Amino acid sequence: MKKIVILRSLKLIVSICLILTFLFTPHYVSVEAAKYKNDRVAPTAPKNLTVSTVDQTFVTLKWTASYDKKGVASYQIFQDSTYVASNNTTCCTIRNLALSTTYVFFIKAIDYNNHVSPSSNLLTVTTVNPDVPSENENPTTPEQPTIPSDTKIITGYYASWSAYSGYTPFSIPASKLTNIHYAFAKIGDDFKIALGDPTIDRDNFEKLYALKKTYPHLKTIISIGGWDWSGKFSDVALTNASRTTFADSVVAFIKQYHFDGVDIDWEYPVSGGLSTNMKRAEDEKNFTLLLQTIKEKLDTQGVIDGKKYSLSFAGGAGSTYIKNTELNLLYKYVDYAIIMTYDLHGPWDSYTDFNAPLYSPSETSPQYKLSVDSVVNAWISAGFSPSKIVLGVPFYGYVYKGATETNNGLYSRYTGGSSMTYDQIVSNYLYNLSYIQCRHAEALVPWLFNGSAFI
Repeated sequence: MKKIVILRSLKLIVSICLILTFLFTPHYVSVEAAKYKNDRVAPTAPKNLTVSTVDQTFVTLKWTASYDKKGVASYQIFQDSTYVASNNTTCCTIRNLALSTTYVFFIKAIDYNNHVSPSSNLLTVTTVNPDVPSENENPTTPEQPTIPSDTKIITGYYASWSAYSGYTPFSIPASKLTNIHYAFAKIGDDFKIALGDPTIDRDNFEKLYALKKTYPHLKTIISIGGWDWSGKFSDVALTNASRTTFADSVVAFIKQYHFDGVDIDWEYPVSGGLSTNMKRAEDEKNFTLLLQTIKEKLDTQGVIDGKKYSLSFAGGAGSTYIKNTELNLLYKYVDYAIIMTYDLHGPWDSYTDFNAPLYSPSETSPQYKLSVDSVVNAWISAGFSPSKIVLGVPFYGYVYKGATETNNGLYSRYTGGSSMTYDQIVSNYLYNLSYIQCRHAEALVPWLFNGSAFI
């Protein structure tokens, strides 16, 4: 069975070294501060500060840990002598840098009594100019993908609107991915694929194409639909003529804009999604026929072009989705399916809960239980091939306000909730000493709590 993972976020990519530490390591900063109140010796200086990744607008730094008898609480990162970030791991990504600009970085360690270490070595880094070879790396020999593409699929959704805030396709650390899904294209009244945002899409497509020239292993996939633009899928899938019209337009689209495949994000067949979406009982079987038609058209074009075009779909996590689709047949026509194993709980529920618990906790809960593990097993039981499953992982969270202190806010009534980006969590809350950091031993989920806010 292939081991497969997907990264999906509001801005697509974050520092892997940060997120893995947060997810799998419990930290109790406020407790440690009290425990080591008699510590009077500062940590040793961090050593071997180097750069592991240099891009146009960000750099990733790494260093050798400091030593402190009572433990290091965090590391401070300085950019041109100005404090810019704090982190409790030995790597950190600094973003929002200018193109082709030289910066000087150094690191200091802090213990639980706020004793500060001497500075690390100074590190000078120049960000990349896309038009000029970089002194930091050889553009003719780009960094190879961390995970070989023939054994794993690591893909992320790039949201078209990210470009408006400066996160262009050139900001994506493409060496760490095998695929990039571009979100989203939509369906026109003529049942053909259409640009989702004509203002920015073409420019983004050109940048993705340029990115592939630097990283030849990379595959770009156009995703169609999503929550907002699934309203016409039922009509498109209804007849052989409508399916053929759509499939032909998809082939022409990926040829025109240099994509390597297509991802169908129909939310959802038969029921669910926006109330304005067209839905039919026939969607269950017509979805299978739609994928079959697209597959045939892609394969035919692939023979002509001498390449393999990819077909995938994004599928729901709930039992209703499994009932409303033919998972035992769909796997035959796709290269993989992305299970939306996130938003299993959220501010639409009556109680605070985990967004994407890996396993279902054994304790009693006031609401339904759903986990990544149970969803994947349900898909497999329904007949979908486990080797074609791509696991959806959220790089965002939810904040619930007005939670009670019982159980550190878990399974509590609350007064209001909203989504929060990964960057917001790391910058404003992860190292905020007014929050305790908790981790559920069975669900394997971390959360933050300050007495009323559950994150």
